Amino acid sequence: MPRRLPARDTAKRTKRPSRAKRQRKYQSLPSWKAPVDVGEKLEVLIDDIGSRGDGISRVDGFLVFVPQAQVGERLQVKITKVGPKFAIAEKLQEMGGETP
Repeated sequence: MPRRLPARDTAKRTKRPSRAKRQRKYQSLPSWKAPVDVGEKLEVLIDDIGSRGDGISRVDGFLVFVPQAQVGERLQVKITKVGPKFAIAEKLQEMGGETP
């Protein structure tokens, strides 16, 4: 004798929202403030090189890209652009190398 499956209770099932509505939900999250602002001057230590050759520094875990910088340089930079995940800065002055 074939096994019988229990009857489904359709009242408990909820309709899944469309893909567009699910994506909209994540866009309305509260905005996160970057630890740097445009025009701010900082002293940073270049600790890595990006895939395009830019120097990378971190300010409170936030990435700051500095074009034409080398690993180990200590620089004074000015923030020119701030995005949601990283900032771009320009060199102002070299402060010397890495301290031992």
